[in-house]
Amino acid sequence: MKKQLGLSNILFAIFIILLIIPQTRTPIQVVINKVKLLVWSPSIEDEEDQIQIAPFGYALKNLEGSNETLEIGKGKITFISYWATWCPPCIAELPSIEGLYQDYGDKINFLLIANEKPEVVAPFMNKKNCKLPVYMAQMNPPQELAHKNIPTSFLIDAQGKIIIKETGSADWNSKKVRGLLDGLFSE
Repeated sequence: MKKQLGLSNILFAIFIILLIIPQTRTPIQVVINKVKLLVWSPSIEDEEDQIQIAPFGYALKNLEGSNETLEIGKGKITFISYWATWCPPCIAELPSIEGLYQDYGDKINFLLIANEKPEVVAPFMNKKNCKLPVYMAQMNPPQELAHKNIPTSFLIDAQGKIIIKETGSADWNSKKVRGLLDGLFSE
């Protein structure tokens, strides 16, 4: 019993030390968040809790430096995720968002919004082999899309109702989300 207790204490101490070291902290946190993705898909808001946002044009700048305005709540489903390249939960969920984008990118506005320089984001996306469109906001979002944590993601229906608001990593490429999207397209 003493040997087991001693070994578990040593392993725990090693784990804590690895979390303190910057070079190993992020990979460990990414792995922990990937494990979370195995069981956590985004929660669909109850209909009475779905917030309606007024249609608006989101002023954005893409990675190439061009200004764009994407219409939100005006006839097309929109996925918005506020994220960062240094954020372990963001890194963990990125492949699931990319998977959803690969199948629904022509039907849905996908907006990954970063508060970082394009010179940082573009190489990160290339390294991850992600084709998702990334933008930098050129305006403050409406209050309904305000967020304090990253990642915070929203799925907004074609009429501007927030169907999902999720803070933290989640499996966006889950059967639950795909079923919801397929249902929204059939309406």
